[in-house]
Amino acid sequence: MNNIVLILAWACAPFFTNWQPDFETAKKLAREKNQLILLNFSGSDWCGPCIRLKKEVFETETFNTMADNSLVLLNADFPRNKKNQLPKPKQQHNDALAEKYNPQGKFPYTLVLDADGKTIRAWEGFPSQGAEAFIAELKTLSDAHRH
Repeated sequence: MNNIVLILAWACAPFFTNWQPDFETAKKLAREKNQLILLNFSGSDWCGPCIRLKKEVFETETFNTMADNSLVLLNADFPRNKKNQLPKPKQQHNDALAEKYNPQGKFPYTLVLDADGKTIRAWEGFPSQGAEAFIAELKTLSDAHRH
């Protein structure tokens, strides 16, 4: 049984990129690795475009390969269903991020930030250019930042 779990974990590993637990950790890692931060605001259990963005972009091998080498990832989720509610400290953390970066409450809302938290680029909704072009744009921004 344990071998099956390990095999499944290994087989799925490329699709589980390391999303950071909080903004301070993300900024610290971005500084250490000279990378940008991708901050995504989502409503994981109610926002159709958020679910689509996760499935068609964030869970793809192409995105994960690029992000592992180029971005520090941070998600601020705002689920509505009671069973999906976040622990109070996490919700407070996400509320603070929303107050600063997403005061209008747009979902999904994706930003690229530098290690100091300065906004470099933002996208409202599912990227209109499509998943592949969006990933390519993220890579271009990241590459430009490193040079």
